Formats: sequence, structure tokens, C-alpha cells
Amino acid sequence: MPFRPDPVERRARALADLRLGVPVVLGDGPGALVLAAEAVRPERLAALRAMGGAPVLAVTGRRAVTLRARAYDEDIARVVLPQDADAAWVRAVADPAGDLDTPMKGPLKTLREGSADTHRAAIALVKAARLLPAALVLPLDDAAGFARTHELTRLDLPLPPAITPAYAPVAAARLPMEAAEKGRLHVFRPGDGGEEHYAVEVGRPARDGAPLVRLHSACFTGDVLGSLKCDCGPQLHAALDQMGAAGEGVLLYLNQEGRGIGLANKMRAYSLQDQGFDTVEANHRLGFEDDERDFRIGAEILKRLGFSRIRLLTNNPNKIARMEEAGIAVEARVPLKVGEGLHNHHYLATKAAKSGHLL
Repeated sequence: MPFRPDPVERRARALADLRLGVPVVLGDGPGALVLAAEAVRPERLAALRAMGGAPVLAVTGRRAVTLRARAYDEDIARVVLPQDADAAWVRAVADPAGDLDTPMKGPLKTLREGSADTHRAAIALVKAARLLPAALVLPLDDAAGFARTHELTRLDLPLPPAITPAYAPVAAARLPMEAAEKGRLHVFRPGDGGEEHYAVEVGRPARDGAPLVRLHSACFTGDVLGSLKCDCGPQLHAALDQMGAAGEGVLLYLNQEGRGIGLANKMRAYSLQDQGFDTVEANHRLGFEDDERDFRIGAEILKRLGFSRIRLLTNNPNKIARMEEAGIAVEARVPLKVGEGLHNHHYLATKAAKSGHLL
């Protein structure tokens, strides 16, 4: 049927449902009902319990380390819900905000037997929805039938592997800037309904050349508010200034706030940093990896613009590796060391020591 959503469209719908606190269904025959831990409401948790079965709270292996919970599946742990667990308990296990105030949340019993594939898929979805990486999972015997009865979005298992969607140019216009009067802004929209990303073209770089390129991840606090906790704002403006001085270049502004975890989770990480954890430790306590960004997006946009060779403005060797893997030749790395100060010195030192940045 021409109006029936395809798998990509159903996935986008599922992410929106999870953010609203609406359950989604995974699987066709045997499957599971999934709720984002962050968005669970008391009435929905009560309904989940009333269905019988054994709901579990899936958390990442990173979060399990903080919780002192055994992650038998290594990358995730399947925590059995205690009989008296309420919605506040679920959120407290998922969110480290109160860990130092109430460090003892267990002992937590975790599952060792059985497949964790469905729970792994649930974690992948709540991460993609920019929520805390924790999900309530309840097994279903007839997943498709349950989804029809309750009018819930259903996704087939296994979920398709994570791929970079195709990005289509949707608008472009001349944009004079302080750094360069000859500027042009391109807007690219992904085919999966995700966030748009932008390419700022300075001058008219030759498509068969190797222009100066910066992959810049959105940072509302640094780029807009002038935060002193990071070096993002100074890097953004220094990159544009260098391109303006050279007369050409491309700055890709990728909407991957907080190294891909979203602004809300970045603020949670900042709160943990205020408690004494460094930037990597804070991400791990939340249940995320050091860096959740997908730099293949930048490579896709560069190709759509007609570039195959670049000189990359970066201190991050990982960006170079990801560009090369995606088919963009990086002919030179151009350092971008600006913006260090009293408030971000430790942050930058941590990036160098733990994330391999060349600072």
C-alpha cells in the first residue's frame, strides 16, 4: 500500500513515541514491549506489571559499572525489577544525577541466561531518541498482535544495522558573514527524518581541489552562549576566520550536540562534572561511550557537494580515520588550538589523555 510507512519511517515514528513515553513493540511473533526508562509514567509501569511476565530494565555496560551490577552480556546488563520498584526507582537507576546522594540502589539482580538481542535493540533505540540509554523491556508472545490491539508502533527484529542515511540538499543561499562576505549556507536533510545538518561554504572552492574543511559538532553552550567550559565557540570562529583569510573552505555544522548524546544529556554530564567527574567519566556514568558521534555524516555531505579530497582542520585523529574510511582523502591535518582557559584546562587535558586529541 502506498501510504503504509516503510521501515525507515516506522523507526522515526518509534523514536518520537519513545520520547513521548509511549511504548513501542519489537518483533513479529515472539518479541517485546519497550518503554524508555527516562519517560516512564507510573500508570504505564503499573499496566506493564499487570500484564504479568518479568519486565527488566536494560542498561548499558558503562552504566552497570557504576551501579555495581553484573553485565553478563558485557555491553548491556538486564536488571530484574524488584517487586516494589516504582517509576521513580526506574528513573533513579537510569539517571546518575542522584548517585552520590543515594549510592546504594541494590543489590541489583541481573539476568545471565537467554538472548539479550532484543534488549540491545531497545538500548539502541532510546539512544537514537537522545534519551538516557536505559529501557524497560517486557517479553511478548505475539508482538504483532499486541501492537495491532494497542495501536503501537512496531519494528521488526533484528533491527537493521546502523547506517548513515542519504542526505539531500533542500536549500542553499548566499550568506555574507563577518569572517567572509562570500559565503553560502547549504541545508541537508536526511532520508530517515532525523536532524538536518549544514554546510557553510566560504568562497567557491574548486571541486577537484583539497579545500580547508572543518567538521564542527553543534555546541549550543559554546557556539551561542560563549561557554568557557569548552573550546567549541573559539574553534568555530577560528575555523571560519582561517577560511575567510584563505578565500575558501567548507565548515560542516553537524547537529550532534554533546558528542552525539544531545543537549539534555550533555547538561546531565555537566552536572556530573560539577560533582568532580571528568568529561569521559561523566559520559560513562550516564551509560554512554566517550563519543557517540557519526562522522560519516560529514563525509556524505562533502560527497554531495562534490568534494573527495580535503585538508582537515582538527585536533582529533579519529575524524581523519572516519573520513578516510568513508572515502574522503585527508591530504593534511591542520591544527586548531584555540580557546584554552582557566575553566576548560582540565577538560582539554582529559580529551588529550583519554580521547587522543592532539593538544
